[in-house]
Amino acid sequence: MPHKSLQPQVSEILNKTTETAETRMTQVCELLQNSIAHYDWVGFYFANHEAQTLHLKAYAGEATDHTVIPFGKGICGQVAVSNENFVVPDVKAQDNYIACSITVKAEIVIPLFKDGENIGQIDIDSNTADPFTKEDEVFLEWVNEQVAAIL
Repeated sequence: MPHKSLQPQVSEILNKTTETAETRMTQVCELLQNSIAHYDWVGFYFANHEAQTLHLKAYAGEATDHTVIPFGKGICGQVAVSNENFVVPDVKAQDNYIACSITVKAEIVIPLFKDGENIGQIDIDSNTADPFTKEDEVFLEWVNEQVAAIL
């Protein structure tokens, strides 16, 4: 499903003020995982700057043992430090990759900013090699802007 066609659905989910922010983020994760073929696992991690760790708050896909990730560790931890998008076409080529599943071939992590501060990120794993495009990046940046608005 094209990214643009998902925008109204993402907005509708995030505008449900009767639901908690965490519930709405989980619903967004489920929508993305179910609608985009190469999004096999979708999750939001949030930073604890004092502890220098990321904490999984919402996700769709297989359960993961990686619910807390130290800053600098893995792709997510690197984004917590760099504040920049990180697209990994082949996870096997990354020295600092944390394997969540043997089926994962690629990953994209986009930082989530609130008031100019990197407070978390959206993390997507794909079981398809090199599936992520600039369109994915732009769309996920937009998703994060919408999520930041409800936090």
